[in-house]
Amino acid sequence: MMRLNKFIAHYSTYSRREADKAIQDGYVRVNGEIQNNPATQVDERSDIVYISGKQVSRQEKYTVIVYNKPKGELVTKKDPKGRRTIYDSLSKEFRHFIPVGRLDFASEGLLLLTDASHIATALMESDLERIYKLKIKGEVTPEMEQAMLKGMHIDDATAGAHSHTKITSMDFKPFLGYKIQKNAHNYSVLKVAISEGKNRELRRFFGYFNTEVADLKRLSFAEIELNNLPTGKTRFLTRSEYSALHTFLRAQERQEKEKAKK
Repeated sequence: MMRLNKFIAHYSTYSRREADKAIQDGYVRVNGEIQNNPATQVDERSDIVYISGKQVSRQEKYTVIVYNKPKGELVTKKDPKGRRTIYDSLSKEFRHFIPVGRLDFASEGLLLLTDASHIATALMESDLERIYKLKIKGEVTPEMEQAMLKGMHIDDATAGAHSHTKITSMDFKPFLGYKIQKNAHNYSVLKVAISEGKNRELRRFFGYFNTEVADLKRLSFAEIELNNLPTGKTRFLTRSEYSALHTFLRAQERQEKEKAKK
């Protein structure tokens, strides 16, 4: 059994919030009856769910694409200020795809998008490795290296954050790895591997040391790499990348089932 809103979010392109609204507005039928309660329990194996006249199928079909996001695009559907978004660049067939996390306006590189919200959620909440290339203003100090190796808690993590952020304190896990490619007084270049995708995490991390991140590019997410994909272009996952994703999702399902038994 599964909550109705979770069922819709799991097996369609609707987010949990969108599913809640559709249910409350009377657009959802279960076995022919309108259901207005998002917490209604449904049996995945036997109940028939329709939303706005279209059946929500339990069948696991989904698509994931890689987008090489350029600087100067927001990862959002619309911007009140009229700034360019990723959906201005993506072809129409991907307009309903959901981004896996975000890259801020000034950042670039690998962004995953999918037509299945549960895939997006599973990847966003995972501790899978993300690799970034950074250019920072100034040197990589011993204090930075110590924090990368051991992690840290910052009570005031607003340096490097968006000006309207509501997140102040932040915990940073130890980096999975880092490699300093250039270390100089004017600027330094390094690759870092982290297991989280928090709000402007790397900009906040280096901001704590009064160091500005001048350039930030995501190179990979787990087994999926940017490689030679041109800026502003998309590609589908390869067979091996889909295989790795399937393996990850099966492992996640097993973990959830084990938790449910406890």
